[in-house]
Amino acid sequence: MTLKHALTLVAVAALAWSVQAADAPFPDQIRVDGGAVKGAAHDGVLSFKGIPFAAPPVGDLRWKAPQPVVSWTGVRPATAFGHDCMQKPFPSDAAPLGTEPSEDCLVLNVWRPPQKTNASLPVMVWIYGGGFVNGGSSPAVYDGSQFAKRGVLLVSFNYRLGRFGFFAHPALTRESPSAPLGNYACMDQIAALQWVKRNIAAFGGDPDNVTVFGESAGGISVHILLTSPAAKGLLHKAIIESGGGRDGLLPMRRLHEDMPNGPVSAESVGVALAKSVGIEGADAAALAALRNVPAEQVVAGLNLASMGAADATYAGGPMIDGTIVVESPEQVYRAGHNARLPLLIGANSADIGFSTAKTMDEVLAPFGADKEKALAAYDPDKTGDVRAVGYRVAMDRLMGEPARFAARTLAAQGARTYVYRFSYVAESMRKQWPGAPHATEIPYVFDTVAAKYGKDLTAKDAAAAAAANAYWVNFAKSGDPNGPGAVAWPAYEPRTDAIMDFTNDGPRSGPDPWKARMDLTEAVTRTRRIDRSR
Repeated sequence: MTLKHALTLVAVAALAWSVQAADAPFPDQIRVDGGAVKGAAHDGVLSFKGIPFAAPPVGDLRWKAPQPVVSWTGVRPATAFGHDCMQKPFPSDAAPLGTEPSEDCLVLNVWRPPQKTNASLPVMVWIYGGGFVNGGSSPAVYDGSQFAKRGVLLVSFNYRLGRFGFFAHPALTRESPSAPLGNYACMDQIAALQWVKRNIAAFGGDPDNVTVFGESAGGISVHILLTSPAAKGLLHKAIIESGGGRDGLLPMRRLHEDMPNGPVSAESVGVALAKSVGIEGADAAALAALRNVPAEQVVAGLNLASMGAADATYAGGPMIDGTIVVESPEQVYRAGHNARLPLLIGANSADIGFSTAKTMDEVLAPFGADKEKALAAYDPDKTGDVRAVGYRVAMDRLMGEPARFAARTLAAQGARTYVYRFSYVAESMRKQWPGAPHATEIPYVFDTVAAKYGKDLTAKDAAAAAAANAYWVNFAKSGDPNGPGAVAWPAYEPRTDAIMDFTNDGPRSGPDPWKARMDLTEAVTRTRRIDRSR
């Protein structure tokens, strides 16, 4: 797809909604939960930033479900991002934070067109990734301006991370035995969506047309929202980018119980954290002491670079609590108890995969009698490169096949489903990257490639971003990514296994060229599941 073609598609899409626009500007002062906020118009977009959607989770509210917003008097400026949530940033983050992290972080942001429209606008709600220990809504690549320019109201928000977002302790259970516990990050996400439901009409958004989308930990979060009873009715469409779909990406602890032959309970991990800072017991005094531990000591160096060394005092992310997360998403999908909504899902061509295999036999051992088929599928050029083949196998097991599993399951339930693979690599990076690494689709989806690549941006990069953003916008508007002049993207059917591949030569749809790989990985997964059930 050429730049001219891509920009023509965007212009057509923009015209489709702008013809409905009235001449009057949309007001920059809005009343929401808590009081009035005043945003600002810039570069053809009206934005409102740093709006509280819950009370600051500090002091006695640390490790509690999000509480109602604290009201303010007068008009609150909404022209700058609020704090991202408490964490230890790391230098190589592809989406560096734009604010100083703090526990006082439960805020959200809204972008919309500056003109009034005759009809309510579709709403997209973004959930950032970062392994549940890093991330925030302030990075430049998450700017919602391009969505707003194409007729979508974009919302982003913060949620608690690391030990602030996922923590259990007997003292917390004793304090609030009937309250939701443990998954405070998931509770924040649900609270933000509840805020959207109550307030988004004031911004001209349609509370009955909300698409939630996220990447990596954000994609896992969307799986949880699709499978959580607490999120029922809060979203109407879903997009999952590199969020897996099976249990292997993020094994979950149980809140109170040790799992047979599995991890200890989240409460046991919480007790270990308390002991690490010199706090014993499970009474009110112990809980008060825990809530008084300085935030930096709670973080204790935890980030994406250190997660493996912190398992003893960190629950690891979402846990099965019986209220917010009743079972893992895979288990809920299999039982058919999930929300059946239009779904767009996929992964990148060089996504995350971890392999420690030292020989080809080790790489291929899981495939059993299908080892030769696996070797042909994963090393078609017969390079014999153990590291490369091992990585491909691991990537498919972690990202590619689990996404297809989720797509197949929801499609079989009757949900309209679309599958993608993002293979586009920025022209400036093609000598370094053999495919599209994890998270590199984000600046294309948001059409923020200029902020990401700066002077290295090329016309092809810009065209790829315009095309990806247009598909995501179309899906948010109608539940179908197709639009005038775009390469047709067929709905997913297991029979045809058709996907959309965002290649270096433009979007291409058709049967998945990696079907043999996906089928082999699915067979291994099925065998392991049967073995575990015995």
